[in-house]
Amino acid sequence: MLIRKKDDEGYTRKTFVNLRPMKEKKRPLILVTNDDGYTAKGILNLAQIASKFGDVLIVAPDKAQSGMGHAITIHDPLKIQEIELEKGLKGYSCSGTPVDCVKSALHGLSDRRPDLLVSGINHGANFSINVIYSGTMSAAVEGALENIPSIGFSLLDYHKDADFSESRWVVERVIEKALSEKFPEHTCLNVNIPKTNGEKLKGIKVCRQGVGIWQDELVKREDPMGNPYYWLAGEFKEMDKGQDTDIYALKNRYVSVVPTQFDMTAHQHIPTISNWEL
Repeated sequence: MLIRKKDDEGYTRKTFVNLRPMKEKKRPLILVTNDDGYTAKGILNLAQIASKFGDVLIVAPDKAQSGMGHAITIHDPLKIQEIELEKGLKGYSCSGTPVDCVKSALHGLSDRRPDLLVSGINHGANFSINVIYSGTMSAAVEGALENIPSIGFSLLDYHKDADFSESRWVVERVIEKALSEKFPEHTCLNVNIPKTNGEKLKGIKVCRQGVGIWQDELVKREDPMGNPYYWLAGEFKEMDKGQDTDIYALKNRYVSVVPTQFDMTAHQHIPTISNWEL
């Protein structure tokens, strides 16, 4: 709109004034999931923090799905129901795996594409080789496949009533940076937080995935009727003494942040295999 207004010297000047209201900036949509199930204490903490930064959509398993890796449900229908973690934090429970939850959120449960995906906070570690087995991280990897900035958070405490108070500032800091900085394409972050036992964390280290393996053991037992049954047990064995790994960071009370990708090609060995003249 053009208006005429006298200045301090008495001259009349023409001024354009925009009378249209400023369009309110839409808050980012943050997809929240996990592998411990929607009733876990960790996902409540994660959703509470995420809600500070954007609109939250929760899609989480209806029961614990730890160790499911990147499994998807193909032989059974998915049962999806509306849930509410607490007032203002609504979403859906899903009978499938963490990856099923992400796929359902992206391809039917929301008409908006998430600006960020966060998974966790997992009750237990997902450092080193554990990332392969982790449902928490597989949900983040699925987000990366869709080129959505994605982060998996884990606390090194398996207890259902684990104390997440020291984890909250870590999650807040990483989410803030993920939304404000350039996020690498088709990549997710694997964030592990040490159990502090009352001590303060030393800080956050960006590092590489340490090398380790599980020394597995098949434990045989018998039920009261004398029928055998088995538990798959084992112990984690560290095989990497480097000081730039997630293993080292966590041992020294640092939060580890490992950029993680889904390309599993051993690029350095392509020339070797090519020499086989297959």
